[in-house]
Amino acid sequence: MKNSFVYKYLSLRNSESLGRFLTTMAALIAIVSTITIVVFISLKGLSTFTTNGVSLKEFLFSTNWLPDRPLAEGGPQVGVLAFIIGSLVVSMLAVLVSAPLSIACAVFIVEIAPYWGQRFLQPAIELLAGIPSVVYGYIGLSVLVPFIRDNIGGLGFSVLAGFLVLSVMILPTIVSMLIDSLKSLPRDYKEASLALGSTRWQAIRLVLIPAARSGLVTGIVLGLARAFGEALAVQMVIGNTRVMPTSILDPVITLTSAITMDMGNTPMGSLWNNALWSMGLLLLIMSFIFILIVRYGVRRGGISR
Repeated sequence: MKNSFVYKYLSLRNSESLGRFLTTMAALIAIVSTITIVVFISLKGLSTFTTNGVSLKEFLFSTNWLPDRPLAEGGPQVGVLAFIIGSLVVSMLAVLVSAPLSIACAVFIVEIAPYWGQRFLQPAIELLAGIPSVVYGYIGLSVLVPFIRDNIGGLGFSVLAGFLVLSVMILPTIVSMLIDSLKSLPRDYKEASLALGSTRWQAIRLVLIPAARSGLVTGIVLGLARAFGEALAVQMVIGNTRVMPTSILDPVITLTSAITMDMGNTPMGSLWNNALWSMGLLLLIMSFIFILIVRYGVRRGGISR
């Protein structure tokens, strides 16, 4: 019925009103969901300090992870420094490997490859983003870990295996952002550079890449955020040893790996469980930092003078 009560109540008499209503509801759902998640994780994460009385200094700067140690032996300790260092080392090394490769791929696709090459290479790169994390982890476990163990040394489960897997996983993110940034540049930049006598490589290196730096930095930050928050693929190849790594051939553990390994085996409300929620809160804070860097720390547009 065209004149039903609901139809009149919502005033959806035309497509514009319907579109406005749907988009408003979608925005409200997104806002409410975000606030709910942040509040819930914050309340659970702060329980380690408010309920269990763990000091923030001990939590962040201690390497003693003994959440189930009885009181007769000194009581539990929940220092997560080894987890933080593991996450930072694996993520930063992955970005250091992936960023130069991503720049080279993006420049080749946009400025060097013929048209048919662009139509083939860009979808091939973007296809990597659709591969599930467990597939990356399984390939690393089946191929990369044995190769490192047999040809380089160590157990194979190592920082090296972790950041190599992550570098492939975050490459599509950085490449896609830089490709979009390079394609959005006015062609006048390149033409003016060539008219002044620059070679194609000089135009790319001195004009186009600096002009696209906002997309490059945004892609690197988003790739770093992806690497920092990845759990399953990394967990399968890093060994998950709760010690500080001394070389790239040592096993290591990350915040996400520790959460996924222990969350299902800890009673709700215990110190161990609360500490895991605090690690989740730490990851959430890091995500906010990455978002702020992208939002306010990147100067948009123009060539640096």
